[in-house]
Amino acid sequence: MQTSSRLLKWLISGPPLLFLLIFFVAPSLIMVFTSFRLPGEFGGLAPINILPGEVAGDSGLTIETYQFFFSDFIYTEIFLKSFAVATFTTLICIAMAYPLALLIARSRKKFRNLMIMLVVLPFASNFLVRIYAWMIILGPESGFSHFINGILAFLGIAPVTLLFSPFAVLIGMVYVHLPFMILPLYTNLEKHDPILLDAAQDLGANSWLRFWYVTWPQSLPGIFSGSALVFIPVLGMFAIPDILGGTGDIMIGNLIKDQFLGTRDWPFGSTLSIMLTLAVLGTAGLFSWFARTRNPV
Repeated sequence: MQTSSRLLKWLISGPPLLFLLIFFVAPSLIMVFTSFRLPGEFGGLAPINILPGEVAGDSGLTIETYQFFFSDFIYTEIFLKSFAVATFTTLICIAMAYPLALLIARSRKKFRNLMIMLVVLPFASNFLVRIYAWMIILGPESGFSHFINGILAFLGIAPVTLLFSPFAVLIGMVYVHLPFMILPLYTNLEKHDPILLDAAQDLGANSWLRFWYVTWPQSLPGIFSGSALVFIPVLGMFAIPDILGGTGDIMIGNLIKDQFLGTRDWPFGSTLSIMLTLAVLGTAGLFSWFARTRNPV
């Protein structure tokens, strides 16, 4: 009986564990090892000298990339910029997703499936196609740009270029990641017991007080989940800044991509990847800790 119980436990936990070992732990270890290597003469990695009689200190291992990362503030600045973009994207997604998720959760059941389908419908088209569509929308000759610049001209403000700007990057980030905020919020809000709102109303609470003291605290787990699903992917995003951003809108994901595909400095690219992974893990841990402290039960 005990043997069959252990076998059942391994059959259940074994595949996920194997998946994590192959697709997360092994690549992470490879990146850690690569970050201590020397770059090759023509890119890639320099060979490791393991034969006897090699020159001492010429093993091909070094901490130069980490020293270079911490010695130049430009990389810290790019990290801070990436965190700022991720933070603004998350806050905008919360502000836009919460009313919509609340509307879906409080709609009749026959309309909910349709609304959810409309939320996930953009995923039916290719990611790059949707981003390139925003290039047309934000282009200098688009109707949207003429409308915005018309308003600015009426206010006496000089016209602006929407495309290839931080504004375009932020728009693209919010557009792509908004469904990842709506769905966890909807899942959470749908489970709220309406009796609690009725009880608060009976006690004299108006609409705002019912929302702030009943609905909002109960929805915090959904907000934390959605924030993690938005914030963490935005940190490593490179396609949107590449397509919609300008030369000054480089983020950490773009820098890592350039190190591997442009300059072919794989050790430094690996160092940046390790730093980003540590930042993501720290952020995920912070979200988890904050969620537990706000909802100890």
